[in-house]
Amino acid sequence: MTVDDALAELAGLGDAYKAGEMAAYHKAERPYFGIANPVIYDCCARWREALSLEGRIQLASDLWDSNVHEARVAAAKLLVQARINPDDAAWQLIASWVPTFDAWAIADHACGAGSRRLVADPSRLDEVEGWTTSDHLWTKRAALVMTLPWTKQKHPKPEELAARERILGWAATYVTDPNWFIQKSVSWWLRDLGRRDPDRVWAFLDTHGDAMKPFARKDASRKLPPR
Repeated sequence: MTVDDALAELAGLGDAYKAGEMAAYHKAERPYFGIANPVIYDCCARWREALSLEGRIQLASDLWDSNVHEARVAAAKLLVQARINPDDAAWQLIASWVPTFDAWAIADHACGAGSRRLVADPSRLDEVEGWTTSDHLWTKRAALVMTLPWTKQKHPKPEELAARERILGWAATYVTDPNWFIQKSVSWWLRDLGRRDPDRVWAFLDTHGDAMKPFARKDASRKLPPR
């Protein structure tokens, strides 16, 4: 399976009318084939079965470099696995994509792949922390989107609670950033955490809520139980 094979398969599944709709919706300057995500996922499932780990990483790299929307989605999906061993090359590839993020949809797919690698090796949070002061909007946003698994542990261990507090510290530095996507990343993190630890979210909002945009504060608290 080469990148040319993969692109040809994806192109054959495309719909020109839908491609135009997607280009207008995503507003990112790149080619679009017009393929629904479940169809891309089906392709990736077959490609994963046919390729070695090295082959998947190489195909993911080449698909990303093509800059086709669906190919970048496929690149990320090829690496969305809880267990990849060894996974240093996969993590390095995903991290190398972050500075090239330019739209939320592809960024979120890549962050989904990256979150598995962070859970597999939480020491990588040291690298992610460096993203929080980036001047690049999407890199800064990725630090919170990629760490969403730390909002979801039902019975977090002490080290997971420590990581959660560390990431909430990053979020606290974001609350004065006026950009909608940054504000939304904070509210997303808090809203998800509120399902597991509403008291901690209320505490964050008590301290930092006044600095947040009203829409973000409302979004962060909309599923919290009343106090």
